[in-house]
Amino acid sequence: MGKLMRVNMSALRVTTEDSGEYQGLGGRGLSSTIIAKEVPPACDPLRGLNKLVIAPGVLSGTSAANSGRLSVGCKSPLTGGIKESNVGGNTSQKIARLGFSGLVIEGLPEQGKWYILHLTKEGGKLLPGNEYCGLKNYELAKKLQSRFGEKAGILSIGPAGEMKLAAASVASTDVDGFPCRHAARGGPGAVMGSKGLKAIIVEDAGGAGVSIANPEKFREAAKKFAKAVVDYPFSGVLKTLGTNFLVAPINAAGGYPTRNFLEGTFEGADQVSGEYMQQVIAKRGGKPTHMGCSNCVIHCSKVYVDEKAQYITGSFEYETIWALGANLGVSDLDSIAWADRLCDEYGIDTIEIGQSLGVAMEAGVKKFGDAKGALELLEEVGKGTALGRILGSGAWVTGKVFGITRVPAVKRQGMAAYEPRAIHGIGVTYATTPMGADHTAGWTVGRNLASMGGDLHPHKPEGQVDASREAQITVAAMDSTGLCNFVNPAIGDTAGAPEAGPAFLEMMGALHGSPVSLDDLKALGVKILKLEREFNAQAGFTKEDDRLPEFMKQEKIPPHNVIFTVPDEELDRLFNF
Repeated sequence: MGKLMRVNMSALRVTTEDSGEYQGLGGRGLSSTIIAKEVPPACDPLRGLNKLVIAPGVLSGTSAANSGRLSVGCKSPLTGGIKESNVGGNTSQKIARLGFSGLVIEGLPEQGKWYILHLTKEGGKLLPGNEYCGLKNYELAKKLQSRFGEKAGILSIGPAGEMKLAAASVASTDVDGFPCRHAARGGPGAVMGSKGLKAIIVEDAGGAGVSIANPEKFREAAKKFAKAVVDYPFSGVLKTLGTNFLVAPINAAGGYPTRNFLEGTFEGADQVSGEYMQQVIAKRGGKPTHMGCSNCVIHCSKVYVDEKAQYITGSFEYETIWALGANLGVSDLDSIAWADRLCDEYGIDTIEIGQSLGVAMEAGVKKFGDAKGALELLEEVGKGTALGRILGSGAWVTGKVFGITRVPAVKRQGMAAYEPRAIHGIGVTYATTPMGADHTAGWTVGRNLASMGGDLHPHKPEGQVDASREAQITVAAMDSTGLCNFVNPAIGDTAGAPEAGPAFLEMMGALHGSPVSLDDLKALGVKILKLEREFNAQAGFTKEDDRLPEFMKQEKIPPHNVIFTVPDEELDRLFNF
């Protein structure tokens, strides 16, 4: 497989080594294993003992469809626990094609010194980067592309990362070169900022490529896999409406959190839905379907433009539209798009900052529904004012500062666009995943909604823990492959996509040179989760951290007037593997 590159920011030294004990690992499997082994769990996330691990999946750099996901791991400055944040775009493929299974950024530079890391077929080189300090991500990308070429992939931080704000993200360029994809959850941008690393530029021309044990068998399996994914009906929905197709069914289920989780439905849902957004994009001359990530065959991305057909953002997704929309009582899609653009520019997690703004609005800093006010608050973050730094530190900190106890967060990380009182399965994932309230760690929503063929009652505890456990194991393993989560439904649907699962396993077997089974992947997922849980335990986490906020077990959420009813003892058995 690939080699590891270690970048020591204290010694300003870049070295390459064999993967050794990490051989065969990729993505989350590699990042979490390195963090668990090499980072002291009790360390300060923003000091020298923490490490930033950037790891393509094992299928990244190959011809496998939708294999362009990148894992960014560290001890989180937001949660205080282990973190893997996942991002698409064009950088994962390029790093893998250079022959690297991962980059490990360690140590701290001299105070006030900034650098950029340049990766080519010759290896890695640290270059002075102070001239780029203070730049927002779009201007930074343009300057770096002018210097290193438009085909370069770029990972970067904006002002939020430079300020080491706990909700800061790491931006990745998409296939068009825009820094609109983000490894955002848990504050990896703050860790990158603490390392004095403003950007990583990846030029993969002439790279060694990915070593495949049986190339011919891999090519055949990859073709079958791509066709199965393209033909799968869910892929068609994503291509047509993008991830924002979820607005209608989640709102109808009373699970669309509105005004800081005060309500489960949003009266302005029609103005922010996937269907309406598609009409706006088509009418204005944007791109209603778009390949944002390398090797994608689904094309769920959308390019949103203004009334003059000028680009605003190229990654306008369900979670972001909710966090900066219904969560704030805002239904103006243009305002939400500009808020997303500001988050991309500053390099900050749209979900976490949306939660911070929601908490601040409940505190009366601005009124719910004030779209202009929301943009003003985001600008405070970019300026680094006292208020902006509070907001950029996440919803939990914002709640503490303003005396708000209704903070929808677990392990100090804000929840995503699903109300756990109305959709119990995702509540179990929020509560128990080592990652904090992360919906992607175990997306069980489809199991809870009849409109999606669900088999579990959304308001009852029965079956929810088992469903979340199964999903979390699967996701931990799949995050190690580099495949997008949107291919998982096809792989798991033996009736609707009978060739997807077998073709996927054939690809994995051809890559490694030995058969790979579903049991092998399950064992990998369990191993990763155990490592992550043990790290968090050593960092001071207990079973009391695997709980939803108290108010969600006491305050009924309309329209169904329900509370979260999964007992604590049920949550505690989830990781009894």
